Amino acid sequence: MRFLLWLLLGYIGFRIIKSLLAGAHKPEKTVLAGSETFQDPVCGIYVTPEDATVGRLEGQRIYFCSRECLDKYQEKLNSGSI
Repeated sequence: MRFLLWLLLGYIGFRIIKSLLAGAHKPEKTVLAGSETFQDPVCGIYVTPEDATVGRLEGQRIYFCSRECLDKYQEKLNSGSI
């Protein structure tokens, strides 16, 4: 019985330490107040011009969160569904 109790306490301690360490390694990306953001037309994520992948449509810049979203947007344009 003692063995099971120690095993349970060890597991709980392991989970606590693991959760504390997982939170310490996540880099936080801050957006400065007043910085301009744009919404990706494919997935809806907001991006800053510095982090965005930029596409152009009729001379106008369109900002995307990734190259994959830009490619999906171009596929929709080519198929005529936009």
